[in-house]
Amino acid sequence: MIIEEKTVESELIYEGKILNLRRDKVTSRSGLSYREIVEHSGGIVIIGLTDEGRVPMVRQYRKAAEAAVLEIPAGKLEKGEDPAEAAARELKEETGYTAASISYLFKGYSSIGYSTEILRFYLAEGLVAGDTDFDENEAIEIEEYTPDELYSMAVNGELIDQKTIVAALIARDVKDVT
Repeated sequence: MIIEEKTVESELIYEGKILNLRRDKVTSRSGLSYREIVEHSGGIVIIGLTDEGRVPMVRQYRKAAEAAVLEIPAGKLEKGEDPAEAAARELKEETGYTAASISYLFKGYSSIGYSTEILRFYLAEGLVAGDTDFDENEAIEIEEYTPDELYSMAVNGELIDQKTIVAALIARDVKDVT
């Protein structure tokens, strides 16, 4: 039997620029329990597909992983921002590409056990190359791969970022229906 947890009390522990951390006291099957929840405004993920059938990717240093990580273009969704417009913005900023069309694919939680972050995935087609517009503290290298290459990298454990793994696993199917 699934029992819904009701919040009895909520305490804001940390308020930051990109996330907040709260501690909720909740009713649970065994009485009262605590949940630590990361509040995040959500993000967008862009699977771009060039006319040559390649997917633009970004490689950048990620402090949490202590490594330069290959990732699908993505970004934080600002409060009140239209997700499709955010997808177009992030694609341009990170890769220099603009898209003739951006289509919504699906959404899902990044880590449902402790975070409110929902990632919205988009397909960008009709890409036109242009100049990037990195944030002042970003150092990004742009690389392009075929969907088949990305799929192999995902199943062989070469990709370590979960949103990128998800994008790599579906990019092959997306290209087949476009």
